[in-house]
Amino acid sequence: MPQREQHKLVVSRRAFSRDGRSRSGFTILELLTTIAVIGILMALLLPAIGSAREAARRMQCGNNLKQIGVALHNYHDQFQCLPPGWQWDRQHETAYSWAVAILPNLEQATVSQSINRGENLAFGPNSLARSTSLPVYLCPSDITQPTFTLMRAQPAGSTPLPLIDLPTANYVGVFGITEPDDVVPTPLGEGAFIDAQPRSFRDFQDGQSNTIIVGERSMNRLPSTWYGFDLGGEDHACRVVGHAFVGPNCTRCDECEFASRHPGVSMFLWGDGRVTGVNDSIDQRVYRHMSTLHDCHF
Repeated sequence: MPQREQHKLVVSRRAFSRDGRSRSGFTILELLTTIAVIGILMALLLPAIGSAREAARRMQCGNNLKQIGVALHNYHDQFQCLPPGWQWDRQHETAYSWAVAILPNLEQATVSQSINRGENLAFGPNSLARSTSLPVYLCPSDITQPTFTLMRAQPAGSTPLPLIDLPTANYVGVFGITEPDDVVPTPLGEGAFIDAQPRSFRDFQDGQSNTIIVGERSMNRLPSTWYGFDLGGEDHACRVVGHAFVGPNCTRCDECEFASRHPGVSMFLWGDGRVTGVNDSIDQRVYRHMSTLHDCHF
């Protein structure tokens, strides 16, 4: 058989299967090209998916703050004032947070009724509250644990000692521009939530729409709680309130400042009930004015 005819026969056998249909497949080049295209598409789509998820988490965070705002306004309608930032009990060296006072307004009556505020936070029957994680007080963008251990305040260089486990929260009241732990138990804060002295909306000299009252704090800045604190704890008052002196997410500020895991912004509740994001780059003087009930000289 001539060589040309033999070549045609080989090609014919390779090109067709036994049932007479032609075979198809990818070459190495085609396969690599397909993989490259898929990789490019994934590189384009993944950031968009991540951004969409973060946008949804940020929206949920804002909704949580709006619920807290409604609860605070309902509390104010009932008592003609906001709850104090914390209620100090000298006998038991315990302070319950402003967030405990509005639990019934957040449909958490069962948790509220389980708390005996006449006893220490570690009192046996209060164990339900101490182990309860409330989604309305948690930002979905943050990486949190249900509870954290409040350590006992110790002199510098001493070994930290555990004091009490507390339920985690991401939203703390605005104390003003003064650091809370510098003044406990004296009510010297300039903001909406200070020690043992309830604020009324009548006290908002700059107007409710110009004053922030609750803001975010990420767990990596300082673990915070909705429950309260033991006065022997480290950075105790900062666990339920914060001060607005430098700016959100400041890398050089102390643990009592506000912070979030939202890129470039932290969410805040204003006195009139609306919720907005505050940019990390906000002017410090403007930020400080927002956190106080009246004009202060900074």
